[in-house]
Amino acid sequence: MKYVLVSGGVISGVGKGIIASSTGLLLKTIGLKVSSIKIDPYLNVDAGTMNPKEHGEVFVLDDGGEVDLDLGNYERYLNITLTRENNITTGKIYKHVIERERRGDYLGRTVQVVPHITDAIVDWIERVAKIPVDDTQQEPDVCIIELGGTVGDIESMPFVEAMTQLRRGAGKGNFLQIHVSYIPVINGEQKTKPTQQAIRAARSSGLLPDLIACRCVTPLEPSTVEKIAHFCFVDVEQVIVVRDMPSIYQVPVLLQDQGLVPLLRNGLKLDDLTLSPQLISKGDQIWNQWTNLTTPNQQFYDAVPIALVGKYTEFHDSYLSVTKSLEHCAMRCKRKLQIKWVDSEHLEPQYQRKDPAKFHNAWHEVCTAAGVLVPGGFGVRGTEGMIAAAKWARENGTPYLGICLGMQIAVIEYARNVCGLSNATSAEFKKEGDSEDVIVFMPEIDKVNLGGTMRLGRRPTHFQEGTEWSKMRALYGGAKAIDERHRHRYEVSPAHIEQLEAQGLSFVGKDDKNERMEIIELRDHQWFVGVQFHPEYLSRVLDPSKPYLGFVAASAGCLEEITGGVALKDGSVVTNGVNGSSHF
Repeated sequence: MKYVLVSGGVISGVGKGIIASSTGLLLKTIGLKVSSIKIDPYLNVDAGTMNPKEHGEVFVLDDGGEVDLDLGNYERYLNITLTRENNITTGKIYKHVIERERRGDYLGRTVQVVPHITDAIVDWIERVAKIPVDDTQQEPDVCIIELGGTVGDIESMPFVEAMTQLRRGAGKGNFLQIHVSYIPVINGEQKTKPTQQAIRAARSSGLLPDLIACRCVTPLEPSTVEKIAHFCFVDVEQVIVVRDMPSIYQVPVLLQDQGLVPLLRNGLKLDDLTLSPQLISKGDQIWNQWTNLTTPNQQFYDAVPIALVGKYTEFHDSYLSVTKSLEHCAMRCKRKLQIKWVDSEHLEPQYQRKDPAKFHNAWHEVCTAAGVLVPGGFGVRGTEGMIAAAKWARENGTPYLGICLGMQIAVIEYARNVCGLSNATSAEFKKEGDSEDVIVFMPEIDKVNLGGTMRLGRRPTHFQEGTEWSKMRALYGGAKAIDERHRHRYEVSPAHIEQLEAQGLSFVGKDDKNERMEIIELRDHQWFVGVQFHPEYLSRVLDPSKPYLGFVAASAGCLEEITGGVALKDGSVVTNGVNGSSHF
């Protein structure tokens, strides 16, 4: 097993995840099988209970693992399927070691950070790195390890020590470290001192960076690169300049142009490996498709403005997978994505009095958007604004996509304004006087413990008989059943299904027991769809999510083109076009 460690210095949020993902993609394009592990030094066991406004979105895996959003980058770039064990946290490691100590596994020895915690980290990495993650079902050749945070943080020190152990154990030619730093510009001068200090801190901790990736706003001057190489004791070729790009999907091309692949070949002795000719050929295809799709991003296409109506809009990482999925679909539709971030609270009547400017601006964004998207979320705040946005989209023929909470919002809106249930609401945000819970708490869910207790992971959805007209079903190639990832505690009330369907709200997809509503759709609307699952978690750069693709295509006016030219309202089933086949 060969390892590539991606660490960071100077500041957090410097782009380690994109550089790690891009490095993995480049390795995959030369025929290697690649896996990834993300290390998060926080004490939480997983990301499931963390506030998205503080930490960003929670990414959900096939096995139901609630993990750091960077694992989403790995899956999107590399088209791999990871497990919850590919995300290591301090909480997981200490929990594992303490459980072993309670069982007596250490035979009475004093349990310490070194060697017991560090050994547990190394053992975990060596075990998980060997787990197959792609269609080959073979052990990976290379594992990309991203060390979260900044080297020098107190909480990351056990992991830093573990990485030095891993390097010694892996042996020469089997371990390579990329240290990501930041080059600030002050009064027009590119400053290298922070990077020098960051490399010095890494070396004093036992880490030995082989490559230095310098994040910067504009390309570095040759003298700056020379200065970094000189004071950080590396060759000029070992300094990689990662400037801001028009699209993050162009970063792999930028790294390749600077010779990262030859550096990886030499540092990891990749020429000693025997690679499959089929994987080498497949890697060439991946790279050609990637460059063909991502390079035109610099051109100006017609814009497709999408109103994203949510409650965490001030921190865009809260909806990272949603925005990435929209980007994938906009590239496929040859449109320039324009996201209008709308705080759902600003759409509510009280804001007309509290802050008229925000109220009118929010409604202007919704009314002028080509499509309205309401993503997932929790709690009552802002939900009345979401319901108002769903009502606008339904009544005015604007394409609408509701994800998880967004689907429940659409059901509530329809119950109130079409079915005449004026007090319809959800048990999640029920108030005094409400009488109709059209959204209810799932009976099997733990109401006390929040972590890992939702309906999580990849689960099947079955399209119902008589839904051949469904635009959603057409986008899935006329499939009878699909698999998507879930994360929710609430569901549509079974007691109200018949009444809602009688008034025209079609539940075109249900779970494998025919009990839980998974997909809603309005037949005579150009695109009004809600899904209980989170399709953004399975969206890939070269294989966009089907619900998002249909939504963006409808918003851009090219739905028929994307689905192979079938009108979709005539009862036909599309069996070509976007049929779910992967480009990888």
